[in-house]
Amino acid sequence: MTGSRHTCTIDSPVGALEILATGETLTSVHFVGDVPATRGDLDDDAVLRTTVQQLTAYFAGELTEFDLPLDPQGTGFQKQVWSALTEIPYGETWSSGELARRIGIPTAFRAVGAANGQNPLPIIVPCHRVVGANGKLVGYGGGMERKQVLLELEAKVRIHRDFA
Repeated sequence: MTGSRHTCTIDSPVGALEILATGETLTSVHFVGDVPATRGDLDDDAVLRTTVQQLTAYFAGELTEFDLPLDPQGTGFQKQVWSALTEIPYGETWSSGELARRIGIPTAFRAVGAANGQNPLPIIVPCHRVVGANGKLVGYGGGMERKQVLLELEAKVRIHRDFA
């Protein structure tokens, strides 16, 4: 991780999001509750501007897949899990067991769940799409209410697109 750090905070349907870019990559998104939005370094950083544009389009139901230069910081295993998260189709859910199978370590579902919980790029790397083996909602770093909002948004957009 090299280069200068730029941040901004935006409003969203799941509360304020603080976005951090370092150099030419997006490194983190944090839920920051009811903090008012600030432009921050938005005027000075193309990655931040593009991230805000794509998040805005996502929340408007106009974008189903992010295209951003990502550089999440974590272990090799965590990065492997986070990469697999990006393969979960928009509007669908997988269990930690399914993710473990997808990365070739089917017995590592607990470790996969733990890595999922450490995802520094929620929404963009869609950790909210992970559910329990029984299909029920399980923990989410941003809180269960946010997870529910994100899943409902995607389901609504997907149904609309399937019938359009």
